[in-house]
Amino acid sequence: MTKAPREKLVYLPCIVPPAERNDKPDYLATVIHRLKMPNKGDELHHSGWNACSSCFGDSSKVRNRLILPAVNSSRIYVVDVGTDERSPKLYTSIEPWQMFRQGLSAPHTTHCLGSGQIMISCMGDPDGNAKGGFVLIDGQSFVISGNWEDRESSTSFGYDFWYQPFHNVLISTEWGAPNAFRTGFNPEHVKQGLYGHSLNVYDWTTHKLIQNIDLGEEGMIPLEIRFLHNPTKAEGFVGCALSSNIFRFFKKENGKWGAEKVIDVPSKSVKNWTLPEMPGLITDILLSLDDRFLYFSNWLHGDIRQYDITDTRNPKLVGQIFLGGSLVNDGPVKVTKDIELKKQPDPAYIKGMRIPGSPQMIQLSLDGKRLYVTTSLFSSWDDQFYPDIIMKGSVLLQIDVDTDKGGLSLNENFLVDFGKEPDGAVMAHEVRYPGGDCSSDIWLTNTAGMNKL
Repeated sequence: MTKAPREKLVYLPCIVPPAERNDKPDYLATVIHRLKMPNKGDELHHSGWNACSSCFGDSSKVRNRLILPAVNSSRIYVVDVGTDERSPKLYTSIEPWQMFRQGLSAPHTTHCLGSGQIMISCMGDPDGNAKGGFVLIDGQSFVISGNWEDRESSTSFGYDFWYQPFHNVLISTEWGAPNAFRTGFNPEHVKQGLYGHSLNVYDWTTHKLIQNIDLGEEGMIPLEIRFLHNPTKAEGFVGCALSSNIFRFFKKENGKWGAEKVIDVPSKSVKNWTLPEMPGLITDILLSLDDRFLYFSNWLHGDIRQYDITDTRNPKLVGQIFLGGSLVNDGPVKVTKDIELKKQPDPAYIKGMRIPGSPQMIQLSLDGKRLYVTTSLFSSWDDQFYPDIIMKGSVLLQIDVDTDKGGLSLNENFLVDFGKEPDGAVMAHEVRYPGGDCSSDIWLTNTAGMNKL
């Protein structure tokens, strides 16, 4: 893994502020180039590939198209990054009405399949009500070929997913109803049952829903899910945002799947905030390619954490860094009880600029030594919790990682400021590399994984 080439280029979806959506489109940035979308109000979010390590050994499959789902418009863009990787061009798109015809909307996570098809998870029905399901897209024509799930196996909610044919399983997670989360976070929506708290387990061969793992109050809003990269291992981790816990999921001896809480981020008792208790709000997690470290971001508290997961049932905290957030000591929020910190963290600065917002999306270099961080979650949530991102734009930061003993430190010489864009500030979101990364590649055999690296 340490021989992997250093990343030279990253792709970032950039979202314009809500107040400017009637005039400006979102775009895909390579830092030196901007590909503007032909439509407005899309809310580009997570991206994925037309081909990945699942296609290992098939010379006809090339990682040359970046798939860009739009959460608000339900449109899916296909971007040509093969002709000129530094200057992407729009190749084609799937329109909302084509998504609605499948009974789905609000596309989120993209994964390629070993067959050459592309699968995208969805979070709503055409009216914006909660509904989990998956669309299949032909990897050559980029036309929807149907729904992946069995006709009777849609779920109450959708969000992220990971599949592993080695264990004949796909497991998906749950955010909430698009009509709820698109307007910002309202605690009453949680009480009304508009947010999820379960893992949904599918039989990979039959596409049938075979198990629902209810995580309960300790597992509210399970978002990003990651299997261990070693495909022979029947386990992984999921980050639960609202309850701020990490659950380990695993296959039992009887063939069923189970889950157990292995990391708990305590809430802070606070004044001058929306609620009397502030959760960490774990919004992104990832695993290093050698399956040694787990990383996650606490978007409200403002820190990134690194855990040694050599013992997957007992993760050990080995690195932590605060980069802004809602707990900074010169902000309005006052912490009245904290069982972790002795004092509120200082605000973070880089190149003389105060870092706006809080660390959110994270992506690790292939050698595990550099962690890239952006600070935007979702435009309506940004506007609610960190309005300075809307005004000043988000940033792209680089964290240096100690891969021997563990440890995180800010690279003081690396900063991409999206507040200085030609057409105004934007919110940059998820990072992708042309050569693949820790959260988009799925290996089907151990040999394929090692050969790829």
